[in-house]
Amino acid sequence: MRILFIGDVVGKGGRRAITDLLPTVIKEGVDFVIANGENVSGGIGITPQYAQMLWNQGVNVITTGNHIWRKKEILSLLDHEPCLLRPANYPLGTPGRGSGTYATAQGQKVGVINLEGRVFMRSLESPFKTAEEHIALLRRETKVIIVDFHAEATSEKVALGWFLDGEVSAVLGTHTHVQTADEKVLPGGTAYITDVGMTGPSESVIGIRKEIAVERFLTLLPNKFEPATGKIELQGAIVDVDEETGRSREIRRVKVGAD
Repeated sequence: MRILFIGDVVGKGGRRAITDLLPTVIKEGVDFVIANGENVSGGIGITPQYAQMLWNQGVNVITTGNHIWRKKEILSLLDHEPCLLRPANYPLGTPGRGSGTYATAQGQKVGVINLEGRVFMRSLESPFKTAEEHIALLRRETKVIIVDFHAEATSEKVALGWFLDGEVSAVLGTHTHVQTADEKVLPGGTAYITDVGMTGPSESVIGIRKEIAVERFLTLLPNKFEPATGKIELQGAIVDVDEETGRSREIRRVKVGAD
C-alpha cells in the first residue's frame, strides 16, 4: 500500500498546488492521501469550504495542528466530519477527534493519528502517552497506522519516532514548513521524517511573502503576514507499507514544482 502524505497546505498557492500538481502524483500509484490543511485558508486556519476543496481533489483525510482554531466556522465540522482531524492530545471536551480508521478504494484500512508537540508550543497532554492510547484503539481494526506529529522541536519529533518504532507504520513531522532530508525506515519498520515540508509558494519564507518576513526580522514590528504568490511546490512523502504487518518498506520524499 502506498500512502501519500502532503505537507502543510498554505493559502491560495497551496490550493493551486493541490489542484494542479496532486493529480500527477496520484497517477504515479498512490492508494491513500493525507494532507495537513491547517493553513489552507488565507495562510492560517481552515474553513469548511476549503476542507471540501481538498476532499474533492483526492485528499482522503485532513490533519491539522495548532492553527485549527483560527476559523470559528470549522468547529461544527470538526464534530461531525470523521475525515477532518485535530491533534488528539487536546483536553477532553475539545471539538473534534484526533484519530480515525479509513478505507482505501480497494477496501484496505488505514489508521491516522494527529498529535501536537509541546516544546515551544502549548502545554497539552503528552503526545507520547496519547499516541499509545490511540494506537491501542486503532489496532483493533488495522495494523497500518500513520502519525502526523505537528511539532516545533526537532528533538521532540525524533524522540517520538523512536518511541513509536515498531508500533506504527510512520511518524511524519509537520508544522515547520521546511522539508528535511532525514527520511528513513527505523529498525522496527516505522517510516520517519522530521518534516515533510510545505505545499504552497516556493519563493517565500515558510509560505509568507519574503519581503514581509524579512522586514519583521529587521524591525521586530508585528506587521501582518500575507501569503506569497508566484511559483508553487507540492511537498510531502510517499510511504510504502506492508498492509499485512503494518511495517513500512520504504519512505520517499516528494517535491514537485510548477510556475
